[in-house]
Amino acid sequence: MVRLLMIPLLLLVCPVLTACGDRKNQHEAPPMLVAAHDVVAEDVPWPAEYQAQAAGSRAVEVRARVQAIIEKRLYKEGDFVKEGQQLFQLERDQYEARMQQAEAQYDSAEREWKRVRPLYEKNAVSQKERDNARAAYESAKAELRQAKINLDYCQVVSPVSGYSSKENVTPGNLVNNNSLLTHVNQTDPMYIDFSIAAPEYMRRRNLALEGRLAAPPGNRYKARLRLLDGSMHPGEGEVTFIDSQVQPGTGVIKARAVFSNAEGRIMPGQYVRLYMEGDILKNAILIPQKCVLLTQQGALVMALDAENKVSARNVTLGVAIGDRYLVDSGLKGGERIISEGIIKARPGAVVRVRRSGDGAEQNPSARK
Repeated sequence: MVRLLMIPLLLLVCPVLTACGDRKNQHEAPPMLVAAHDVVAEDVPWPAEYQAQAAGSRAVEVRARVQAIIEKRLYKEGDFVKEGQQLFQLERDQYEARMQQAEAQYDSAEREWKRVRPLYEKNAVSQKERDNARAAYESAKAELRQAKINLDYCQVVSPVSGYSSKENVTPGNLVNNNSLLTHVNQTDPMYIDFSIAAPEYMRRRNLALEGRLAAPPGNRYKARLRLLDGSMHPGEGEVTFIDSQVQPGTGVIKARAVFSNAEGRIMPGQYVRLYMEGDILKNAILIPQKCVLLTQQGALVMALDAENKVSARNVTLGVAIGDRYLVDSGLKGGERIISEGIIKARPGAVVRVRRSGDGAEQNPSARK
């Protein structure tokens, strides 16, 4: 009798269980959609970026060469001056007088020398008289030359073309020989001074020794420049100097690039950003930084196999180049790693993968 009662009850329960199972299947989430990045080993340039400061290729001190009073300044402070342009006029009176005196002494000594020389050839005067006349003539000639030089020094000219500085001594003041009057900075070409951190320099050198980094021919690095307003300097420069020692106080290596500056776009003292180019990473593995999870155990990426199954893979990272990491170990090229959705992806799970750049889904069978 009990068995007969159980049969209708089972008939009622079975449809209910079937309906529950159907609802469970309907609410089960589909595999999550992620984006993948194809890992490729390739030769890539390795640019470097540095904070730098511009300096005139020749910063020249303009000094007085004689003692005199400054009569007037002949340039506008801060203006561009050309090589040989007169900057200051010093008082000439005393040097003109010395010049006239030297000319008179020279004329007298020259006449005496011309008179004695033929007489000596006729043995009419002694050799001592001839030697004295010649010595007086040479001495007078030298004094005349020095007088001309001192008179020319009363006109203080710019030794180079460049931007002038403010005057150090105002007109009306007495200046001595070697008194500083102003500065002139030659700005074409322009020096760009920068510093390379010693660890970075060692890193590049070690990569070169391992054969993973190729330097430019003759170690002649190209350089580009970003100015204060954010614009790029139109010309291309060249790195002409990298020091061979580390500065003890700062731990950096000094370096310098040279840029043409005919239009005066770069000003001395200006801070700029310098980009040094020329190094090539050989067979480098570079992956976007967003593909990497940084954990207490180290860096890892989420790799995908042919069936889009997720697996965690430890990687050793090198330096950051732009928005990518250089991978030292853990990837060899040819792998696929998750670039979007990495936080929710779990090892062992199967995911759906969309192609990079669109929303279309990749078919795992199409990759076989």
